[in-house]
Amino acid sequence: MSKVCMVFGAGSYYDESPVVPQGALVVAADGGYDHALALGIRPDVAIGDFDSISKTPVLHEDGDDPASGRVSTIALPAQKDETDMPQAVKVGWNQGIRVFHIFGGLGGRLDHALANLQMLADIARHGGIGFLHGDGCVATAVTDGEIRFPANQVAARRMVSVFAHSDRALGVTIRGLKYETDSVDWTNSHALGVSNEFLPGIPSSISVREGTLIVTYPVEAPQPQWRSGADQAASFGAIDDRRSELLSPLFRD
Repeated sequence: MSKVCMVFGAGSYYDESPVVPQGALVVAADGGYDHALALGIRPDVAIGDFDSISKTPVLHEDGDDPASGRVSTIALPAQKDETDMPQAVKVGWNQGIRVFHIFGGLGGRLDHALANLQMLADIARHGGIGFLHGDGCVATAVTDGEIRFPANQVAARRMVSVFAHSDRALGVTIRGLKYETDSVDWTNSHALGVSNEFLPGIPSSISVREGTLIVTYPVEAPQPQWRSGADQAASFGAIDDRRSELLSPLFRD
């Protein structure tokens, strides 16, 4: 199994109790540090401007005992051009990780939730995959590829929904769900794929020949397998540690 990165943000956690796989990298995005500690999870890295955190993490130093409770800390300016969440993904990407499970990225501020959905699409376009957990569902994205769910017994009325994120998603094929499509072209202005359902005991798949899809499904569904046709990028971009050049003159020093 490929190594995964667990990212903890400052949003809502609902009733979920994240389980950290053995060997996973745990990254806290700003106030996600408090949430991780409350769940009994010690982050390996904390990154952010620390404007929504109750206690600044203690910086890890060479020679520290791994059980010391210290973490590697990356401090960012508050007035930057990216939110803390994609910065946390960059930490994992720079260590060669391409699978991300993200908590605390939904609920609270709607603008941050939308930004995190865009981030899922960006991860997919770079050849990785992100799973955004919250309120009993998971959102993910796939570019030029496919996700497959094994046969399951998810209850009726627990919805699977599919959206075109790119302007056009070409050749969208859905198999094994209540509603199926065969190589249909979708646009991101028409929500054709809302409110689908698993069928008891039947494996299912959602694929797109060209473009990016956002897929949401119930958290109790089995973890899907995925395949991406997008080339795996060596970089997800440099960590944005500069003060924004777009800042109005009224707020510059």
